[in-house]
Amino acid sequence: MILYNTKMTDKKVDDEMFLSEDAKAIFQSMREGILIIDGQARILFANRSYLDFLHKPAEEIINQPLREVRPGARLPEVLSTGQPILHAPRMEENDDVYFVNMYPIQFNREIIGGISVVTFMRDAHDFRAELEAYEKRSRRVLQRVNKANSTRYTFDSIVAVGENVRAVKSLAQKAAATDAAVLLASESGTGKELYAQAIHNASPRQGEVFVAINCANFNANTLESELFGYVEGAFTGAKRGGKMGLFEAADGGTLFLDEVSEMDLGLQAKLLRVLQEGRFRPVGGVAEVETDVRVVSASNADLQQYIQQGRFRRDLFYRLSTFQIRIPPLRDRRGDIPLLARTILAGLAVKLKRRAGLSPEALDCLMAHDWPGNVRELRNVLEASVYLSSDGLITRESLPEHIVRRPEQRLSLPHRVRIFERAEIQKLLQQYGQGLEGKKRAAAELGISLATLYNKLGEG
Repeated sequence: MILYNTKMTDKKVDDEMFLSEDAKAIFQSMREGILIIDGQARILFANRSYLDFLHKPAEEIINQPLREVRPGARLPEVLSTGQPILHAPRMEENDDVYFVNMYPIQFNREIIGGISVVTFMRDAHDFRAELEAYEKRSRRVLQRVNKANSTRYTFDSIVAVGENVRAVKSLAQKAAATDAAVLLASESGTGKELYAQAIHNASPRQGEVFVAINCANFNANTLESELFGYVEGAFTGAKRGGKMGLFEAADGGTLFLDEVSEMDLGLQAKLLRVLQEGRFRPVGGVAEVETDVRVVSASNADLQQYIQQGRFRRDLFYRLSTFQIRIPPLRDRRGDIPLLARTILAGLAVKLKRRAGLSPEALDCLMAHDWPGNVRELRNVLEASVYLSSDGLITRESLPEHIVRRPEQRLSLPHRVRIFERAEIQKLLQQYGQGLEGKKRAAAELGISLATLYNKLGEG
């Protein structure tokens, strides 16, 4: 296509010299309005869509100064500045709304004219409908991807041998059946995302999207963009066309906010609003976006302490913790260690395509360790030990040095009994509470005196 005739020698040209017949045919077929002016801002060409918009025939406007036909026209500005004007909104007296892109036309580095491309709102609405349909298709793809990969854990994936863990799992299953917010409060490595996925997969939203984000991985501005998205031009470096945030992407599904305690106070206020009203405004945007998202959050920190320190909003805490679930650390659920180890090793055997077993002596070492890193630490220790074992059977010699006790430090039977007794008492205290009444109830259930309970806890 040739836009202009390369043989012209001055700016005073007519449309026959300025446009090829091919260009005219293309412009006439477009639904957008096309207007072309020469270097003196006289109208050289208008396609049928633009003429219909003006309600004027071509012979009435061709060769006329643009500003006599359109007094408020901005296309002449493009001639003087050489810079395009993009996405300029306009409104007619009859309330017709449209927006315009205006560009300079150059020849031999000289501006010889300008072109306006007018998009009418009827076409913009059609485009928006197509865009919304595309976004819905994208969400369905995201949903299938999440279903296949990200939400693989269910309540069947949660090992719960000890009574305290069984009680926590039961509470999580009850919470899953509702649409209420859930706060998972526990130490790092206890399996909070496992619980979050299990809750999602047992909830009425199980067929929808599950999206997870760790709030501690982003600064305040970046996290706001991740959660709520942004519009084009919102800030330097913003993507063209803007970006959809996770609250919009997770519409209809579940959003897991890990380490929510590390969220900036200003952003906490915006999070509270979307939880209360179900709508938010993207960064740099004017229009609000509605969303229907269930929020499951998690925190390693003591949020009550954060509230006292002014680092976390009390109203947000209540909004997030309709169900507050405390996952016990591994040291308080030692009875789960044998089954946890077998489950982890079974997965490693498939992954590594080799044997993955555990000797009784190695299991004794695992039972005696305090596991400050909880289940995550156990998984890492087992994987490293399988690699170090010659035949896939983990022995004491295969375990890391900090896990293995020296022979003279091996636990005697009375010591093992004391560990077991403390673990059983802690299970009941997890259920009844750490206060005096809780300890009385635990002692009564175990058939011992309160003084004996204190002695076995080492508090006597």
